[in-house]
Amino acid sequence: METTTLGKTGLEITRLGIGLSEIGSILSDADTKTASDVLNAALDQGINFLDTAACYGLSEDFIGRSIPNRRDEYVLASKAGHYIPRGEGEDWTYELVTESIERSLTLMKTDHLDLIQLHSCTVDILEKGDVIRAIQDAKQAGKVNHIGYSGDNENAKWAVDSGLFETLQTSYSLVDQCARENLFPGVVEQGMGLIIKRPIGNAVWGRASDPNPYHHMPTSYTEEYFRRGVEMAKSGPVTDAPESAIELAMGFTLSQPEVSTVIVGTLNPAHLTSNVEMIGDGMSIPQAAISDLQGRFDAVGSDWEQRG
Repeated sequence: METTTLGKTGLEITRLGIGLSEIGSILSDADTKTASDVLNAALDQGINFLDTAACYGLSEDFIGRSIPNRRDEYVLASKAGHYIPRGEGEDWTYELVTESIERSLTLMKTDHLDLIQLHSCTVDILEKGDVIRAIQDAKQAGKVNHIGYSGDNENAKWAVDSGLFETLQTSYSLVDQCARENLFPGVVEQGMGLIIKRPIGNAVWGRASDPNPYHHMPTSYTEEYFRRGVEMAKSGPVTDAPESAIELAMGFTLSQPEVSTVIVGTLNPAHLTSNVEMIGDGMSIPQAAISDLQGRFDAVGSDWEQRG
């Protein structure tokens, strides 16, 4: 598996990571074996970047149940900021973020997180400073090694420009390219590691209907990506595109030189294996296909915001 350095963190990570939102939000306590199979398959096949969050259901529990004995094999990234259970308390306080980090450490049976990310808080919360101070204090205490921000649009722009964070996690795909102009230059300037969520744009490209792969989320979550894909496809076949729409989508995202890693979630070890085989020691698609997709987006998507 191809690796790269996650910006100024210095962490060496695989260019394919595994996102654990689906595992945590869809599976139940009775599905520990399924979660364990996916997690162990990821590690067995060389993936070393795991991205979870305190609010991703049972995801942190599953990590603690399944792979604490393999802790030296993976870079562990989590997120904090939301009160758990959701909606039953105040989000975005110093105390909440501090307690969330402690909870994550306990659940995942580890003494440190390689990366903690503030999870999509707004500019006004960032400017207040309490949650930033909380993760900085956790880093100072040795409970987390690096700090980052996860989010999109103007909130992510503030985080990047602030110079306070070592990494950015944000949305980018062939149907969601705003970050290319709005965020990537700042990421490079700040020397940040760049983690891409939704790198294949919900697998909408080339589909006759919305595939809605994230069944734990509202349908409207994927409808917009599908609408964009239909609009961009009106120009006809993509120049020099590979036969596989997934390969086109993944190759497009990984072609962006600023991208450190892409995170993809799955409940199926076979799908995981397919992704590993596709990316392997590196993947690329023709530059003509990349330029074509960028041109289409620029022509019709100038007012399309990132999907947070």
